[in-house]
Formats: sequence, structure tokens, C-alpha cells
Amino acid sequence: MRVCFQLQVKPDRLEEYKARHRAVWPDMLEALAASGWSNYSLFLRPDGLLIGYFETTSLEEAVSAMNRTDVNERWQAQMGDFFVDLDGRAPDTGFLRLEEVFHLEDQLERTRSTPSATPEATATREAN
Repeated sequence: MRVCFQLQVKPDRLEEYKARHRAVWPDMLEALAASGWSNYSLFLRPDGLLIGYFETTSLEEAVSAMNRTDVNERWQAQMGDFFVDLDGRAPDTGFLRLEEVFHLEDQLERTRSTPSATPEATATREAN
């Protein structure tokens, strides 16, 4: 499962946010990996728009596993002040999940498994 999410970092905290992520605690890194967060990346726009991406077998299980760790509780408590509009939620549960609308490999696989399919026929079939 591919998960993409959005958060908004406070503009006056951007440099500190980036500095914290250049040196994430080793036990936090290990907890993420052990909890099923793989291929995890964060992308930050100059205005504070943060886009995160990771892969996991189950979003619910990955979040639940992290919530059972002491290090996550400490990390989320420190990082919560960096974001706007969390309404009291921790960043790892207060993010807006984005809908995936295209994945190259998935479409290539479908196209290759049905070589006679035209783009129009594929679009029609997917719309129905």
C-alpha cells in the first residue's frame, strides 16, 4: 500500500523542522522501520506545505505499531508544535491522506497483461 499525506508546517518553524529531520533520533528511525513504514520520504515546499509518502502493508497496523512505542510518543509531542490545524491531534494521525489517482507500474502491468487494449478501451473499462 502506498500512502501519501499532507500537513502544513508553520512558516516561522521551517528551518528548525528541516534541521530536526536531518538528524532524526536513531530509535525513531528503527521504530518506523520495525512498524512497517518503508520507502518513507518527506517533501517540503518553501511555504510550509509538507507532503509525505511511505509504503506499508497496512496503514492502520503501521500507525498502531508506532503508537505502541515510547519513542513515537516523545517525537510526536515535540513535533506537534511545528504544524498548523492539527486540532489537538498528533502529526502522525492528524495528516490529510491524499488519494492516489495514478501509478505508472500498475498501469503498465495492466496494459502488458492485455496487449490489445487501447487507451480508450482501458479508460472506458475503468470508468464502468
